[in-house]
Order: sequence, then C-alpha cells, then structure tokens
Amino acid sequence: MSLYETSVKNTKNLQEKLGKSNLHEVPKIDKVIIAMWVGSLATRKWVKDFSDLEENLRMITGQQPQMILSKKSVSNFKLREGMPAMLKCTLRGERAYDFIERMVWFVLPRVRDFEGLNVRKFDGMWNYNLGLPSQAVFGELTPEDIKTPMWLQITLATTADNDKDSKVFLESLWIIFAKK
Repeated sequence: MSLYETSVKNTKNLQEKLGKSNLHEVPKIDKVIIAMWVGSLATRKWVKDFSDLEENLRMITGQQPQMILSKKSVSNFKLREGMPAMLKCTLRGERAYDFIERMVWFVLPRVRDFEGLNVRKFDGMWNYNLGLPSQAVFGELTPEDIKTPMWLQITLATTADNDKDSKVFLESLWIIFAKK
C-alpha cells in the first residue's frame, strides 16, 4: 500500500486526533517543492551549462526541472539580472506522496548523523522546509552521475491551519522529528 493510500485511509483517525468537525479540514500535502540553487555556479567561468544538474534533479523527481532566472542583480553574489539562479521541481498529488515515502524510507536514513528533523523548520505558513547537503543521498543517483554536489532545499507544503496540525499530519506520514 502506498503512502497516498495510507494517508487517505487514515484521514478519519487524523480528524479525530486533531478535533476537526469536517473531514475536509484534515491537512493534506498540497505540493512538494525541490529546489537546487545554482546561482553561485553561474558566476564561475568554467560552468557553461547545467545539464548534469538538470539530469540529477530529473532522476530524483521523475519530471523535468524548471530553470528560474534571477529577477534582480545582486553585486555581492556577482549575480546579474537574467542569470540562472535555481532549478526547481514541483510535485503534486500522488507524486508528492511517493517522493515523501522515498525520502522517509531511503533518503533520510542515508543522511549522516540523522536523529530526526528539526521542529523549528516550520515557516509559520504551515509548510516544512528541510535542506539536504548533497543530492548523493538519493539512491537514484550513482557517484558517477554527480559531477557537482549541490545543496537541495525541500519544502513540504500542507493545507493545515497551523504548525501544530501540520506537524501532527507529517508525523502521520512517518516523518520523524528530533526530540528536544
């Protein structure tokens, strides 16, 4: 049974746990955003294209990443308007749940010294943000595929009303939070 089917099946239990009167008030995953910042590479002379990073992100997410260009010039970062700034993929529906399932069962255990996710990474808008130091922790990639290790930012956007409900919902998806 997939995580999506499990989540749908446990909606009634989660409704009672959160004290929601309507079944549609129970939080769900709205989307999962996976971003890779490439702005620092764009300023280097030896980086001409980002095809290897695009291919890595495509293998991780299963869909074509979108190149986001910078909207402003930032002189401290040697970033000019219109230069590549970020590669991102947005996963919705079952793909989002499948990605979370792979992240919980295969990726997070491969992170060095993993003791659970930090509870303080909720952004106040009921989303959870986590960063991974390299795309090498994903089993879809081999060491030969990774030419340039890059930091990944993963945002789990939920439909919850507050951070507490969002945390309870993410715990129901088998996400482990660190004890204080």
